[in-house]
Amino acid sequence: MVEGGVPFPMLSDAGGRIGQVYGVYDEAAGVDIRGRFIIDPDFVIRAMEVLTPEVGRNPAELIRQLKAFQHNRATGEVLPSGWQPGQVTLKPGPALVGNVWKVWKP
Repeated sequence: MVEGGVPFPMLSDAGGRIGQVYGVYDEAAGVDIRGRFIIDPDFVIRAMEVLTPEVGRNPAELIRQLKAFQHNRATGEVLPSGWQPGQVTLKPGPALVGNVWKVWKP
């Protein structure tokens, strides 16, 4: 784990060059708006969240999403909102259409 307790790389964008590419650079203020992007090993953006400065992001939800994307990549299974490792997942396919509610019961 790196200093500060964040187990993944973070970066700074003092000149706004990265923020401009991702559409989160506020030209008038000269800063990036808060944004986070989950990019898979194939460099595909799988998720993104952009918030204005007055509301913070949820690190626990970010970590949950990372685990879910990793599980999906490893298994092909799909995962419901709020999924945690060990909970029910689904194998996508024609038999599942219209039947999701039978598996994902509250």
